[in-house]
Amino acid sequence: MIRRILVVCAGNICRSPMAAALFAHAASGVTVESAGITAVIGSAADPLATDLMRERGLDIRSHRARQFESWMGAQADLVIVMDHGQRKFVEERYPSMRGRVYRLGDYARPGLRMSSGFDVPDPYRQDRAAFESSLRLIEVGVAGWVVRMSGRASVASGA
Repeated sequence: MIRRILVVCAGNICRSPMAAALFAHAASGVTVESAGITAVIGSAADPLATDLMRERGLDIRSHRARQFESWMGAQADLVIVMDHGQRKFVEERYPSMRGRVYRLGDYARPGLRMSSGFDVPDPYRQDRAAFESSLRLIEVGVAGWVVRMSGRASVASGA
């Protein structure tokens, strides 16, 4: 059973705070945290990310960026990253986390095979349209993982 999720992106001010808020809202009883591989430590979520989440009834104004540390991954049952490069980085740097690191887009829809998933592009320093595009992918990815975590699909099956 998944009780703790760590959502990881690059700077921890755009994608991972939005994904963490959506996971926390949708997955009751699960602790959700976020961090960045190259975090802008202590920075608030990007204003566009904050606005888009507010429009969905979620408040990420108190978010502050944190650097990804090995203990965070060790405590997590599931580590969600935004792209293949981040997954490779985490698994190579922290081999003990292999088997618990997945892309957000790996299980976007029930029955989707991991190899046909998607990366979530970084909207950092781009316009609102880029943030909206990334957020649409994040919403699809979170929805797929919530279904998988609910027991209607198996994380280990890869199907």
